[in-house]
Amino acid sequence: MAHAIEKDITVLAGDIGGTKTEIALYSSQKGLRTPLTKENFPSKAYSGLEAIVKKFLSRHDIRIDRACFGVAGPVVNGQAKITNLPWIMDENALAQSIGIKTVCLLNDVTAFANAVPLLEENDLHPINKGNSVPGGAMAVVAPGTGLGEAYLVWDGLHYRAFPSEGGHADFAPTNPVEADLLDSLFHRFDHVSCERVCSGIGLANIHAYFQKAGHHGHPGCSAERLSIAEDPVPHIIRGALDKNRPCSLCRKTLEVFVSVLGAEAGNMALKTMATGGVYLGGGIPPRILEALESGVFWNAFVRKGRMSELMKKIPVYVILHSEAALLGAARHAMTTRSTV
Repeated sequence: MAHAIEKDITVLAGDIGGTKTEIALYSSQKGLRTPLTKENFPSKAYSGLEAIVKKFLSRHDIRIDRACFGVAGPVVNGQAKITNLPWIMDENALAQSIGIKTVCLLNDVTAFANAVPLLEENDLHPINKGNSVPGGAMAVVAPGTGLGEAYLVWDGLHYRAFPSEGGHADFAPTNPVEADLLDSLFHRFDHVSCERVCSGIGLANIHAYFQKAGHHGHPGCSAERLSIAEDPVPHIIRGALDKNRPCSLCRKTLEVFVSVLGAEAGNMALKTMATGGVYLGGGIPPRILEALESGVFWNAFVRKGRMSELMKKIPVYVILHSEAALLGAARHAMTTRSTV
């Protein structure tokens, strides 16, 4: 159960990804907005999280009370495995390695959600300011490489974050183009989840769909060479938002992506009754603010039949804070009492 931050507590927090691992120390006396110290490590250069933490702590002689790590993957019974890394992480093993009693592993989007109550005005870009209900649930929809989702509920004293694997629920088209896209994807995948369309993976899938349908962008667009691109997302976004020579194929791709994101964010809002707001996180939304404000997102978000008037009142923000997952992991560690 969440509690108020205790006095004189120092926590170790981490944001663990397949490419980069970020580790930081936070003190309750200094507050969660400013870490005591912070370092980045190339994940693949280390045998596991324990090796990174040991190296980090060897440079900082300070007593640690608790630790919490956001992990890019599901956490089950205190264990987690990161996609694209051979690491297996275990809370008990980490606690023993660090030499403390309390270590927590959180799904990275749950860690991200934990940061929402700490975010300030300049950490957020409003899509719809709406009318936030005090104590209302809040939803997080975070398209990055994949599609992460989480939600927060008010327990009478604080907001508590909970995980969701809603990004792997079925993709539901909302117009004929999306229906045809779904049919196309059925020929490639046994199951077409929302993540197949609403993520970095999804952008590449939508782009390939339009190419196969005979749509072409301008010859100079780097997105035309996606088959050799390690990460197609920046090429598609750049081609779609290029003010001097936009690529029509990339624009079509991004428009469908934004429409699907709007619909899925609206679905999450309905399922969690997120009258406290919907927060768009992950790596993609901050890079496509112009597209999110075009009206395509909002029209898809509110188009919920008899619930449309309710949807118009829900605040929607894009999270701009670049270290929200790290901040959320620190908040979770700081506000969760030891159980031993």
